Amino acid sequence: MESQNVQDEDLYIAYASLEYWNDQAAKAINLVDKGLSFHPTSEDLLLLRTKIEYSNNAYESAEKSVNNLLKLNPKNAEARALAKSIQEYTAKNAIGLNYNFVHFDKQFDDNWHIVALSYKRATPLGSVIFRTNYANKFADNGLQFEVEAYPRLSKMFYLYVAGGYSNNVGIFPKYRTGVSLYANLPHSFEGEVGYRQLYFSDNIWMYTASIGKYYQNFWFNLKTYLTPSNENISHSYAGTVRYYTKGANDYLGFLIGTGISPEENRNNLLDQSIYKLKTFKIGAEYNFSVNRTNLFSISSTYFNQEFRPNEKGNQIDITVGYIKTF
Repeated sequence: MESQNVQDEDLYIAYASLEYWNDQAAKAINLVDKGLSFHPTSEDLLLLRTKIEYSNNAYESAEKSVNNLLKLNPKNAEARALAKSIQEYTAKNAIGLNYNFVHFDKQFDDNWHIVALSYKRATPLGSVIFRTNYANKFADNGLQFEVEAYPRLSKMFYLYVAGGYSNNVGIFPKYRTGVSLYANLPHSFEGEVGYRQLYFSDNIWMYTASIGKYYQNFWFNLKTYLTPSNENISHSYAGTVRYYTKGANDYLGFLIGTGISPEENRNNLLDQSIYKLKTFKIGAEYNFSVNRTNLFSISSTYFNQEFRPNEKGNQIDITVGYIKTF
């Protein structure tokens, strides 16, 4: 077998895959490792090794395998999609600090300042995030407390579940909730359906759907929010493109869209009248890691907002962030 160079690689892939499908993870890994000893740069063997380890909950080994593969070929879309899923399990703890600066040219006299402090804990069921937001808006201060969780239902499906509370209504909504079902689909696709709810003096219900695709170094995503009212349904659309330079946390991103998203720090503006007005937005972000455990981000978004009928203003959002994983 050792002299059959190309055939050997195919044989190891076939036999290891067979053991993997028969739930014989240890045998499958031994076959893959033997194949890699002859073909250390085999992308197919490294990808198979990653899948076996991920399915067997050996997340740290899976992360090493997928990172080795991405070093060989950063354009491997399937490996990049797997890397995103695996990182949710490898960083047990993360502390994050974000600062958001918002400037309006017409709509409001005062700049906004929002600071978020978060703690994330990876559990066997999925990640849980506790976040405290402080905001200075309209020359007034407020606090908001949030909990988010990403429980895993299977290797294909996971949930986003969120809730928030603030006693400073107007600076923040009094309550917010959200649920989304995410699916890691074949051919490096991913999908989402869900809802978001905000309560100020009345409830605002928004329904969301998105579709994403990894292609080589790129991630493409289209997302919409639909907000029913008594008269019509308001629409928000956003398209995002990310270009990955290295691992799952190193990328340059671009955003373009219309309408207001409840994910933005502007969410205290979300009422039924605002949703009927026109908004255009365009932005960019840069995320990079240092020594794997230090994650930095910077982003800027420009908004052209119709804040009253036939009256528009401009807005600039700038956000910087740091996450320490351990």
